[in-house]
Amino acid sequence: MNARACDTDVLVVGAGPAGVAAAVMAASLNLRTTVLDAGPVGGKLHRISALGNVPGSWTTGPQLAEALAADLERLQKAGRCTLEQGRAVKASGHADRAELSLADGHVLTAETIVVATGVTDLAPSDVEWVTAPSEFSAPPLWRATAQELTGRTYVLGADRPLGTWLRAHPNVTTTLHVLCPPTDRYKAAEVEDDPRVRLVPVSQVAITKPRYGEGWTVEVKGHDGAKTIYSVTSVLNNLGNKPAALDGLVSDENGYCRPDQQHRRIRIAGDLRSARFQRIATAQGSGAEAVLAYYYDTTLPGGGGTR
Repeated sequence: MNARACDTDVLVVGAGPAGVAAAVMAASLNLRTTVLDAGPVGGKLHRISALGNVPGSWTTGPQLAEALAADLERLQKAGRCTLEQGRAVKASGHADRAELSLADGHVLTAETIVVATGVTDLAPSDVEWVTAPSEFSAPPLWRATAQELTGRTYVLGADRPLGTWLRAHPNVTTTLHVLCPPTDRYKAAEVEDDPRVRLVPVSQVAITKPRYGEGWTVEVKGHDGAKTIYSVTSVLNNLGNKPAALDGLVSDENGYCRPDQQHRRIRIAGDLRSARFQRIATAQGSGAEAVLAYYYDTTLPGGGGTR
């Protein structure tokens, strides 16, 4: 199969910061580019209420998402990019092409695929340190408003959206009792001095419905083995994320996909690479880098060549 036999040169899966950065770079290199996503351009940016570490004077995620959508619209009008709706389920690399299988049965081919599907939210049933009845449901912290934080509020997990939420609600004075397992301790460092946060170190948490009254009963087992029982008005979910990897990718024990472990026609960008790289700025850089790596691999002498 030669280069023009593929549907496109660069097929980007995911229209978040990493995916759009990949598309912009590919279009700038005159590569035929297709972006596929099942949701709106910007992805999880639409739910980030405050941006504190992204260059460009963006103050909210939706602001940046709108700008990324404008980037893709500009490329489409210039005939340099195609945006398609669809849900990818499997990526595979072959000697002469890369293939992407969609949920509707269609298969797209490309010279290279940039997978930027990111992460999805963890539920209490996904983590070993929380046990709860089947009817238990914890609304996400990122969606909570100041008016909803009444009574004693506990937060499951100290993932980084906690800091984002606090920056977005500077005038909220409610104390958030944050149940923090050892794996989240390094993430909680950025908010531990905020007077609105009470970090509760835990090794195990059991949530039950009280026999009488509203709310929940939360039994906390500390690192020393001591147990404390709290009567809680509301519980919010801030457990973090899990990789949204496609079938066909090589993943580690945590489900993340290291770029250097994939087929040479499959490139990984954004949050899917590692929990340590889950920042918007690094995601954008990795998207652009993934395309550049493909470009130089195919154009420079001795580059290895995928064409």
